[in-house]
Amino acid sequence: MSAQPPRPSSSSTSTPTGSGAGLAAAIGAFTIWGVLPLYLKPLAALPALEIMSHRIVWCCVLVFLWLAARGELGAVRAALTDAHLRLRLVASAALISVNWLIYVWAIGNGHVIDASLGYFINPLLSIVLGVFVLGERLNGAQKFAVTLAAVGVLYLAVVTGRPPWIALSLAASFGLYGLIRKVVRVDAVPGLATETLLLAPFALAYLWWLEQQGTAAFLHAPTHVDVLLVASGLVTALPLALFAYGARRIPLSTVGLVQYIGPTLQFLLGVWVFHEAFDLQRGIGFVFIWTALAVYAGNGLWRNRRQMAYWRR
Repeated sequence: MSAQPPRPSSSSTSTPTGSGAGLAAAIGAFTIWGVLPLYLKPLAALPALEIMSHRIVWCCVLVFLWLAARGELGAVRAALTDAHLRLRLVASAALISVNWLIYVWAIGNGHVIDASLGYFINPLLSIVLGVFVLGERLNGAQKFAVTLAAVGVLYLAVVTGRPPWIALSLAASFGLYGLIRKVVRVDAVPGLATETLLLAPFALAYLWWLEQQGTAAFLHAPTHVDVLLVASGLVTALPLALFAYGARRIPLSTVGLVQYIGPTLQFLLGVWVFHEAFDLQRGIGFVFIWTALAVYAGNGLWRNRRQMAYWRR
């Protein structure tokens, strides 16, 4: 017997003004993530690990300044003093660092389309993780969507002669990261502050080692490179803050649709701006995955409308 849909809480109900601002914030977040390849391409000559290390350090500095200004540093302290919470955030920090590293490497080495595929299939992989880890159940439409996506990935593996490892690695690392953050009771920005704080010693050690080796780019490269490295902290933290603001003010089904802005923009950049190869064979594989996403998104909209209709009765 199926459970009744949960009644929306009063905190999830937004005024039209709040909903409009929330939608704008969510669109802004996914747009920034979508055009991120344009930001990273000028840094392509640098090692991906060096770029990621700067991203960690400057993001850590920025979010701690933000939390200090808002008097919310206690949330970080609480996360670090809770042994179970700290362990989970260590795991999420490791996963997001892997995700950032692969993504930066992919953009710098001409794999923007492959990176976009990773974020197209991520929502469907998250469904699978929910089944195997959280014991969630799939309805017919969700099963069909996951099957279509699996066929698309298998087809791409066959026609290219190798699995789409960049896309799968990005989707898996981000999907597992999202799974951990779903069960960790810490807000987005304090969580990011804790994660970057845990990663910062390793990032700083690597940057110090590069400096000792005489191969560091920071302060030894053109000024625009230094500016891009420092500002990478803002580029990392800002969309997350916008997303956290927007997700609280708009329905989850809307978030589910808006999230495709990011990979769509990345895909278009890969094809039309960076002129990466995209032939008919790869296109067929993408069509399978896009169809799966259309089924998934349509099912989400239908379920949301059904739930809202149920509570209007």
